[in-house]
Amino acid sequence: MYLTDYHHHTDNSFDSKASMDKVCSEAIKKGINEICFTEHYAVNPNLPTYGHMDFQRYFNQIEQVRNKYGKHLVIKAGIELCEPHIMMDTYREVLQELELDFILGSVHNINEIKLRKFMSGKTPVEVYQSYFDEIFSLVSNADIDVIAHLDLMKRYAIEAKGNYDFNHFQKDLERILLKAIERGIGLEINTSGISNVKVNEAFPNIDVLKLYHSLGGQILTVGSDSHLAETVGAHLIDALSIAKEAGFEYIYTFEQRQPKRIKI
Repeated sequence: MYLTDYHHHTDNSFDSKASMDKVCSEAIKKGINEICFTEHYAVNPNLPTYGHMDFQRYFNQIEQVRNKYGKHLVIKAGIELCEPHIMMDTYREVLQELELDFILGSVHNINEIKLRKFMSGKTPVEVYQSYFDEIFSLVSNADIDVIAHLDLMKRYAIEAKGNYDFNHFQKDLERILLKAIERGIGLEINTSGISNVKVNEAFPNIDVLKLYHSLGGQILTVGSDSHLAETVGAHLIDALSIAKEAGFEYIYTFEQRQPKRIKI
């Protein structure tokens, strides 16, 4: 079984102190075959992810760990863009010079407000509707390879607002997924939701993955979204089981932003 972790953060991200070297060492110990580092990055100065990323430092570290661990671990360079459908020209200008293998697109803010704060004073339907509308805008416009943690809002809303009703939002999700398929954008199974005792399911959940498969979606990556070396590869086996349950026979890796399928 070929194990991949295509969503991991290090101290190149504002919210992690993990050493890239230590992450690679731990990944090899756990039998992981391939990892992609996906550091947070934003061009909007009003967001918390702005101003932390030093690309020269990041790529120097990538080169160092490839030299040190490359015989035992495939190491890819990636990025997680924060609302990349906004300020697209600025993103394009910065990223066109970078040799990235993989780009995740995520929504962590709506109208420059963190999701946790955005949901204040809103009904559950309003919270999730606004979030899925923002995801649709992202997938319709952004230059990305995969949508990160598609239903992430439940991480913040589940205690105060509850989880979302898949049946209620099925048409919204279908609209998102069809647009993703049309544009060649994939989904990830993000296992950080499984690690979260309150959420206790992946981002997105099995119903969304089954819908994606039924619509003809194929590109699927797996990522722990870990911010610690010790939790690299968390629940990867669970994610592969979920993928198979949803009907998928392959997961994907990327090189120079080109997808390659791997048999589960």
